[in-house]
Amino acid sequence: MNKAITDGLVLMPPPFAAGLGVWSSGDGTPGSDTYAGAGGGVYVPADQDFGGCMELVKTASVQKIRFMGDTPILPGCYLRITARVKAVAGALPQVRIAGWAGTSASAPLGGVGTAGPATQLTAYGEVVEVSAIVGTGTRGGVGMVWTGAVLGHLGLDFTGPNGGVLRVDDIVIEDITSVFLRDMLSQVDVRDYGARGDGTTNDAAAFNAADAAADGREVLVPAGTYYLNADVTMQNRVRFEGKVVVPDDRRFILQKDFHFESYLDAFGNEEQAFRKAFQALLNFSDHESLDLCGRRIGLSKPLDMQACDPSRTTYFTRRVIRNGQFQPIDGPDWTATSVQSQATYAASSPLTLTNVANIANIERGSRVHGNGVGREVYVREVNVGQQRITLSAPLYDAEGSQHFTFVRYRYLLDFSGYDDLGQFVIDSVDFQCNGKASALLLPRQGLIFHLKDCAINKPEHRGITSIGAGCQGMLIDRCNFQSNEQSLAVADRQTIALNTNANDLKIRDCRVMMFAHFAVIGGSGSVITGNHWFHGDETPNGVRKGGIIFTSSNIKTLVNGNYIDNNFIEWTNEHDATPALGTQFSFGGLTVTGNIFTANDVADWFRFFVIKPYGPNHYIHGLTVTSNVFRSINGYIDRVEGVDTTFASLDNNRMRNVTVAANVFHGVSQEMRNPVLVEHDQPTADRIWVVDTGTALPFGGWARTVESVVPAGRIANASGTSVYEQPWTDAPYGSAKRQVRVIFDTDVTGSVRTSIRMDNPN
Repeated sequence: MNKAITDGLVLMPPPFAAGLGVWSSGDGTPGSDTYAGAGGGVYVPADQDFGGCMELVKTASVQKIRFMGDTPILPGCYLRITARVKAVAGALPQVRIAGWAGTSASAPLGGVGTAGPATQLTAYGEVVEVSAIVGTGTRGGVGMVWTGAVLGHLGLDFTGPNGGVLRVDDIVIEDITSVFLRDMLSQVDVRDYGARGDGTTNDAAAFNAADAAADGREVLVPAGTYYLNADVTMQNRVRFEGKVVVPDDRRFILQKDFHFESYLDAFGNEEQAFRKAFQALLNFSDHESLDLCGRRIGLSKPLDMQACDPSRTTYFTRRVIRNGQFQPIDGPDWTATSVQSQATYAASSPLTLTNVANIANIERGSRVHGNGVGREVYVREVNVGQQRITLSAPLYDAEGSQHFTFVRYRYLLDFSGYDDLGQFVIDSVDFQCNGKASALLLPRQGLIFHLKDCAINKPEHRGITSIGAGCQGMLIDRCNFQSNEQSLAVADRQTIALNTNANDLKIRDCRVMMFAHFAVIGGSGSVITGNHWFHGDETPNGVRKGGIIFTSSNIKTLVNGNYIDNNFIEWTNEHDATPALGTQFSFGGLTVTGNIFTANDVADWFRFFVIKPYGPNHYIHGLTVTSNVFRSINGYIDRVEGVDTTFASLDNNRMRNVTVAANVFHGVSQEMRNPVLVEHDQPTADRIWVVDTGTALPFGGWARTVESVVPAGRIANASGTSVYEQPWTDAPYGSAKRQVRVIFDTDVTGSVRTSIRMDNPN
């Protein structure tokens, strides 16, 4: 490229034959002495080597020749100044190209070099050519780097001894930009705007200036290390041959190429590239998602997502990370840590531990172990000054002081530094934990964290962990969870796919393989539909654990259309600081419909649905179990439901609104129904018929309500005469309270069909 051609710039100064009045013996600025006025130079029209030339006598320590015209200095434009000189008589000096750099016609630019290398004249009559290049960028061969200059007065200097007689041929100034810039018409080089790429100079201003000048062209970042200690936003496409270094609190935003590979090109390190790309995602409104471009990102340690942008502890605008993979790189930073401590708990402050010893060593996000601690209780906050810990869920039986253990797992992506994070989406991302890391630690608070079409493979401890309310409204769609403990018997497994504490969870169309538990779910309002969770092993009559565990009593939750394989639904109130029934609602609000339950090689005491109250006086108030298939393979089980009475049993006298109907049972010795239909035959005449429900009513329920009594044929007295009276009923009856009495006014025989419930349906 040649600016003299493309932009019509006048670069070449006039020949000496045109007069010496435009050639200064000073800086060349307006008002400086000229060779015509000072009389220090003369024009020689016929030199045998030069033709026309200027002759002068060196009288100053630095004898200057400067063209007084304004030579434009443009970013991206490089000028070569060439002069041919010879000594005629007297002392032999040195000669160099030199000039004056200015930001305007009267303002000099300081801090830049104004002279090229000097050449010694060694003989009279010998023609010596000197040259130097001036430009705004630091490049090889550029002798005068004038970043920030807009014009110059160019020429040469004679230095050394005075008294010599010298002749100078016409000075040549030419555009040699093409030597430096490839594809100049479509590319802007950050070095042309002052970037040095030495790893220490702050090149942020140069990057911003180059981007502003690009105007749709590509910005080139040549080889080097560019330190950017200010926010930089590149609005044009950028090609990286060099790398950038950006402090954590500075933002680097690539608007045209906002995806992971661009940041990897920029930073050269996968972890740092993702950190800065994520920071940009939160601070750039034109893009809602960060595309990982299918790349695998190796992490040498857990990635603190909030620390990627220290300025933000809350964020509520929808943002997406998609299409990539994370995996841990072996190292000590993935090792879980454990801290022992004594602390005090009071049910009156159900989410607080006080007087916590050794609290400075307890990390936020640690799992809490101890007497009276339910499953999946975590440290939400640590207040070192007040020796107080805030928990994710209450403890069911831990009043007073005791020793606790706090275990901190390590997660590939750790969002726990956020006070509040809403509408965050992870789409089509694989978390390849490789048995060395857990996958995701959620923020302490947030709304609608969405994980879709993702894979969580072989987490060391946990797939997704909630330590607070960051799971409020969480959506998990079409994800695959694969355990790292598939080779272990169920009884030996410790890993859990996910837990939640807050309300309105949606888990849909997921596949879950061989964990100790699929999900430990606190809160209410959940919808769990279309999933398959398989937790079996090959141990005959082996132990099975709960696949989904509900930890609150009144949960208004739907479990619909799932494949529940070699595990069971477990319903507890272990996250209740006062688990005995008081003013809270008891077990209720659960609908289980249209699911496939299957198990193989299990003991006959296995159950598909277990309620485990952690305190007395609880009962069921609102449960629907309909249209499910229950199947046991390779052996019968006694029944499909049960009550775990480790801590307490259910109050059968208070059951309400329990519907168990239209289910299918295979390999089950005793089916369950509510209401149960019992046909009673009375072969001998009696006024009181005792109808026995056996063990058909669910959860060991009593025969509390008789909905109907319908004759199943003729009712007759002892003489064979038909009797048309309407009997009345008495329920429950018998020592086990599983019987009802159908009472007539006279002794009769016959049969009746009865509909009997274990609850009050009103």
